[in-house]
Amino acid sequence: MKRGDIFIADLQPRSGSEQQGRRPVIVVSRDSFNAVAGWKSIIVVPCSTSDSQKRRGPTSVLLPAGAGGLPLESVALCHQITTLDRSKLTQYLGTLTATELAAVNKGVLVALELDD
Repeated sequence: MKRGDIFIADLQPRSGSEQQGRRPVIVVSRDSFNAVAGWKSIIVVPCSTSDSQKRRGPTSVLLPAGAGGLPLESVALCHQITTLDRSKLTQYLGTLTATELAAVNKGVLVALELDD
């Protein structure tokens, strides 16, 4: 498991406007954490196919169908970065290209106001 990998995750239980259900997530935690077998948590960005999510600004990163194995055009919701237990990752889809991952990285930086 490495940064930029996309998995289907079971995002239950969740509440409010948090993304929920079975959906793709992008691993964004650092590879040195991801490589530690005893490290049970993983930091991810959930994805959505909702048209309304596409209009959320620079923290919503558009990914074309096929990117990292995504079956449909999707939006990486960088403003909903979250930590999951690895057991919630149920199916590997693929890995983003360096360019696609750089766009997600930028979305996370904007969401966390780290883009000074």
